Amino acid sequence: MTGTPPLFRLRRISRRFGANGDVLALDDISLDIHRGEMIAITGTSGSGKSTLMNILGCLDRPSDGQCLIDGHDTGTMTPDALATLRNQLFGFVFQRYNLLPDASAAENVELPALYAGAPAGWRRTRAVELLTRLGLGDRLHHRPSELSGGQQQRVSIARALINNAQVILADEPTGALDAASGEDVLRRLEELNRNGRTIIIVTHDPQVAARARRRIRIADGRIVADELCNMDPPSPLMSSEPLADPVPHGGHRRLDMLATAARTALRSLRRDPFRTLLTLVGVMIGVASVIAMLAVGEGGRETTLARLEKMGTNLLIVRPGAPGVRNTADLTSLTIEDIQAIRGVEGLTAVSPVRSLRTTLRAGTNDYVTTVHGVWPDIAVVRNWRAVIGEFISAEDVADYRAVVVLGQTVARNLFPETPDPTGRLLVIRNMPFEVIGILNTRGADQWGNDHDDVALIPLSAGFLRILGKPYVSSVTVKVDRAEGMAAVATDIDRLMMARHGIRNFQITDSAAAQQALSESQRSFAMLLGAVATISLLVGGIGVMNIMLVGVTERTREIGIRMATGARRRDVLTQFNIEAVVVCGLGGIIGVALGIGAALILARSGFDVVIRPAPAMAAFGCSFLTGLIFGWLPARKAAGMDPVRALASE
Repeated sequence: MTGTPPLFRLRRISRRFGANGDVLALDDISLDIHRGEMIAITGTSGSGKSTLMNILGCLDRPSDGQCLIDGHDTGTMTPDALATLRNQLFGFVFQRYNLLPDASAAENVELPALYAGAPAGWRRTRAVELLTRLGLGDRLHHRPSELSGGQQQRVSIARALINNAQVILADEPTGALDAASGEDVLRRLEELNRNGRTIIIVTHDPQVAARARRRIRIADGRIVADELCNMDPPSPLMSSEPLADPVPHGGHRRLDMLATAARTALRSLRRDPFRTLLTLVGVMIGVASVIAMLAVGEGGRETTLARLEKMGTNLLIVRPGAPGVRNTADLTSLTIEDIQAIRGVEGLTAVSPVRSLRTTLRAGTNDYVTTVHGVWPDIAVVRNWRAVIGEFISAEDVADYRAVVVLGQTVARNLFPETPDPTGRLLVIRNMPFEVIGILNTRGADQWGNDHDDVALIPLSAGFLRILGKPYVSSVTVKVDRAEGMAAVATDIDRLMMARHGIRNFQITDSAAAQQALSESQRSFAMLLGAVATISLLVGGIGVMNIMLVGVTERTREIGIRMATGARRRDVLTQFNIEAVVVCGLGGIIGVALGIGAALILARSGFDVVIRPAPAMAAFGCSFLTGLIFGWLPARKAAGMDPVRALASE
């Protein structure tokens, strides 16, 4: 082998541990290992043989010296580059097998190929083939706890072979096995060596070391013996496990990683149901509270909008009297001529003067006190009034001074309780007869308890002539074409009125301000509910993070196994982050159901509730976002672990 470059070239390697580097595990070691060798590294416990194997297997770095593996200087390589080299070059066989406890035998074998980017179909076929050759064809779906020690070690060997590793690193491969199983493992390692693979066995057992053709003995961190045995060199066999079979890389590596991470998350949930419940409950409560509270907030908003619709929109109200001044003459200063002039202002949809009177109405023997409004037909546009029975006041009614009246639902019920349709009947207002021509649509009460159905409408002209007296109006309500044009219209009306009156004995108010205040109040309430619900979701996310951090600590060995088989840091990060997303997503699904159920219960209890898909989808999306955000710290902790320490964890 002297004519070929060594596969491993170590020059003056040292490895120190401890805060001050005062523990010397390897001391100035130089070593060459060529392809195809079968080497046993022996020594007592604490001699440094496992540390040497970790450096050879790219699980650890030397503190001093240079380590070249297949031409790569491991001292200058990034952790991800070392992971890739481990995945492509090495297969590990450990004393404690180091299999994922929740994965089947086939899934354990597939792990290195997953990190190599091999397609899922190829991985499964290859794993089945290797396990069948190793006599485990009937144990493909068994978990490690369902296998004997020898069977677990054979699964470990199959895992080491799936990527056609050139180097098999075996750390005490027979230490936990009985004699028959240990012999079977050694026989298979010898067969792999005859097929061209480099085999490096770390052992303290002289009988195991005797099977190697080269024996390196370490004591106190130094090589004290390096012996070649008089054995026949390995002769190539007709391999049942050909070294040249390449690993394909045509798979969807990222999608496979996500799917595997999701399956692992679901297995973790099944492993400890009580912890699963604790993990999910915070997210469930958070999502449910978001949906229920937003449903209440949306219901309140819809109710507010309905009230605003009853009030009318884009309205300007002109009233007599200067702001803050009580002058009887000013209160009668708004005349019909002013109204006619206002109708000429551009940008108006409708102009509705009103003269109001609180008085008693009589129909037969029934009396009822209500508010009578003298109006023009435009009030139907301004106030969203319409006649659901009979007719509304028309322009002809106003022009002809007709003594007709349109009643609100409350007035109609009190004056004519015996009939739902009193049109054509007569009633008396201040001793003047009026004919009922229509019944208004139901409008209900506002938030202050005012009944908008407790009203009677008469033509303004007939009101002046019969019951109101002097022709002035209480107010003029103007509906503007566009909300953005309200300020300009208000300015034009102000100029017009000043030109007509010469003094400011009037005032103009904007109904949009009151409407906006009401809407803003409802929006603030909805935001408060949403904030409380968001805090609940935040608390749930913190709970997920805490439990995930505990889970990372408990699964330290699993992280080491993944890293040893070629997982890069971003692979581990993805694994644990996706697990958090799956947990929160499951909690989100349950939370959505609970939230909708809670909203329905609130609706039956008398709350204004509107359930829409968007808040439910948003809350469900927030549960995924919670998993990403609060799962990142535990995932980052897992990704930053040292492979050697992780594998040594109990």
